[in-house]
Amino acid sequence: MNPTEPAVSAVGLRKSYGDKTVLDGIDLSIPQGTVFALLGPNGAGKTTTVQILSTLIPADGGRAQLAGHDLESDADGVRAAIGVTGQFSAVDNLLTAEENLILMADLHHLGRREGRRRAAELLHRFDLAEAARKPASTFSGGMRRKLDLAMTLVGDPRIIFLDEPTTGLDPRSRRTMWEIIRSLVDDKGVTVFLTTQYLEEADQLADRIAVLDHGVLVAEGTADELKRRVPGGYVRLRFSSPRDLDSAAGLFGTIAKRDPEALTLDIPGDGTIPTLRAVLDVLDAVSVRAEGLTVHTPDLDDVFLALTGGPGAHPAPFLTTDTTPDMTPDTTPVTNLQESAR
Repeated sequence: MNPTEPAVSAVGLRKSYGDKTVLDGIDLSIPQGTVFALLGPNGAGKTTTVQILSTLIPADGGRAQLAGHDLESDADGVRAAIGVTGQFSAVDNLLTAEENLILMADLHHLGRREGRRRAAELLHRFDLAEAARKPASTFSGGMRRKLDLAMTLVGDPRIIFLDEPTTGLDPRSRRTMWEIIRSLVDDKGVTVFLTTQYLEEADQLADRIAVLDHGVLVAEGTADELKRRVPGGYVRLRFSSPRDLDSAAGLFGTIAKRDPEALTLDIPGDGTIPTLRAVLDVLDAVSVRAEGLTVHTPDLDDVFLALTGGPGAHPAPFLTTDTTPDMTPDTTPVTNLQESAR
């Protein structure tokens, strides 16, 4: 595979069931050696996307390449290059951890010696060596998911699809899985295509994130880029007296939220240095001093809710140095905060 080519590329993927459109022409380009997270509410089309790209079901339209292999004309090449860990464990409860891995080695047509070597290596990597001879039915949820992922790796795939891999795990087991997934990318150069409903998981792991809603990609970027798109952040100013609070509240009008008991004023904003400087300059212009200032930025929950039409899809006005209303020193609104700050 050409190292400059994306690990996964797709153009115009479509899928419908009867009159229900599940995927409505999505495009993807995922660089090699990265974690790509696909977010979306239930029924958005995440699992369908994974099923198409992993050759489990055909697309109705569009084209895709994985590890340099065409999805339609070279499906066998795609299958040889990928591994899939689905929502539901593929572990055989009647077999031990070692036997599960050796079974997968046999399915990949590895020789007896190579299969056992590979099984031993994966048991050690996933901290399952002490449980190697125990039936999988005795494993905790976290151990089962680790074994499930280890089984996916027997064939040494270059691209791994993880469809909600930590669902049902406790916080400690989930973080252990995160460490394993990140090490696969950083140490082995594997590309991970992750679907998840745990937004913290995407924030922690993903190099890039896409949001899918009703079969359409509504946004894509790094976690920070997506957070900056959502007007959920604000600057919180704390004052030493009700008089200073009232004076500041008059400067910023209805876009600001007062808390008379805490003596704080929340001003929606993007948290950038120019915006913070402009806010403070407006206060200085009328000799109002803030005792404290903190910046609160949106998280991926805010992004998810805003972009998929849930509560918070219509946030309050967003203060930036380019677009926010500003106030002159006599507290009368003018058209631009930045002009006033100058």
